[in-house]
Amino acid sequence: MERRTVLKIFGIGIGGAAVLGAGGLGAYYATARRDTVGAVDFASPLVIPPLAESTVDASGARVFTLGLQAGETAFKDGPATRTWGVNGSYLGPTVRARHGERVQLAVHNGLDQETSLHWHGMHLPAAMDGGPHQPVAPGATWEPTWTVDQRAATLWYHPHVHGATADHTYRGLTGLFLIDDAEDDSAGDSAGDSAGQPNLPSTYGVDDVPMIVQDRAFDRDNQFVNRIPLAGSLGVIGDEILVNGTLGPYFDVTTGLVRLRLLNASNARLYNFGFSDDRRFALIATDGGLLAEPWETDRLHLSPGERAEVVVAFEPGETVDLRSYPSPGLGGASGRLDGFEDRLDVCRFHAADTLSDDAELPTEIPAVLADAPDLAGAAVAAERTFVLASDQINGRSMVMDRIDFGVREGTVEVWEVTNDNGFLHNFHVHDVQFQVLTVDDAEPEPHLRGWKDTVLLVQGRRYRLAMRFTDHTDPNVPYMYHCHLLQHEDDGMMGQFVVLAEDEQVGTVSTAHAHP
Repeated sequence: MERRTVLKIFGIGIGGAAVLGAGGLGAYYATARRDTVGAVDFASPLVIPPLAESTVDASGARVFTLGLQAGETAFKDGPATRTWGVNGSYLGPTVRARHGERVQLAVHNGLDQETSLHWHGMHLPAAMDGGPHQPVAPGATWEPTWTVDQRAATLWYHPHVHGATADHTYRGLTGLFLIDDAEDDSAGDSAGDSAGQPNLPSTYGVDDVPMIVQDRAFDRDNQFVNRIPLAGSLGVIGDEILVNGTLGPYFDVTTGLVRLRLLNASNARLYNFGFSDDRRFALIATDGGLLAEPWETDRLHLSPGERAEVVVAFEPGETVDLRSYPSPGLGGASGRLDGFEDRLDVCRFHAADTLSDDAELPTEIPAVLADAPDLAGAAVAAERTFVLASDQINGRSMVMDRIDFGVREGTVEVWEVTNDNGFLHNFHVHDVQFQVLTVDDAEPEPHLRGWKDTVLLVQGRRYRLAMRFTDHTDPNVPYMYHCHLLQHEDDGMMGQFVVLAEDEQVGTVSTAHAHP
């Protein structure tokens, strides 16, 4: 096979080949597998992102102020790392609101370049979405407002500026957005306190633990490396893991059951989560909220952008590590370079010698959690097909002033999505939570049976997704659908749609932000 062909298969450019030198490709590939098991000190307590402070204005809206800023963060001994953050030097506070509550986010851009914040997983008007059509200029403040109208769920926020999402997210502009409601008996108020008798672990930072998981590569001066010449097909794959911005974290367990809110906030890395002793844990929620019933497993894949809530049982005095295990068969030709063969330590859990015997704490997981998704029998207004390949969807790259199609408000559509080029992709749709109806005409696996907004696309499989479009219409301001591997998104694997009222037709995107 010609060297150029080998480099293309492995996702390595000619510049990377020069770094390799003659005969170096085989040696590089042979050592590309990463294994950090036993090599992580776990010497730092897991940082818990603070809950964002808020006020209630005269209209009754809950107002959060989020300042985007540059700074430095000491992840390691030696020089501090240049980072971006929200209300701090790296990452941001956890925004928490209740179903039915009106919120307003005052987003001030204190950076020296245009960026944005997208509310990933949120059902809201397109003009409030924080996508590439809502950039915030340096020194400007953007104030989106909407009424929270969806189930309790673990959502998140991150930049979505066209062509630079991967870079801005890698620098650190990321945080959680938690929604509470009455259906989830563990729901808290905006201060994070539990409401009523909890059936699930619910005390933020104690037995209800946020875990923003990111891989990062550092250079010799402790600076982030987000462009690697010998990368695979997905973008940068780092060899060190941060959880909530903590390198080598440990968490002190004080209760018998702990709820982990896992977010894959990496740009490109796929995680296959499990514990070092292969203990089983219960998946209770996915992107859009609680499952109908818990699912017990010992491994869980999360692709970039996906969330999962799991409940883990601990015994007094024990220590166990959360890891990411290899994902054989998912990586295609460049799988080793893209991290599919990696084994990584993520976080250590130390259980106290005596765990809390508080009678208010849950001791078992309810057998029934929530209503199951209900779109399988719905009348379908339209079916659409999407094929992801070669940084394009359906053979077209993203164009900011092109609306690809309109959907009608109040209707259900089924989208069939396929990954057709041998490399990893996933699929994210703005504004809606969808139901995975089938995968290759078969019932989806248990972890895909809840509400989702992002789904891993295994090469060649056909995913039929049902979604209902409600409430928010605008013929001129689009929502996005795209691969959530951020370099793929930036390279053009994205499209746009609008939601139309009964008498509306597809409009025209404003030219103010139609080009990067």
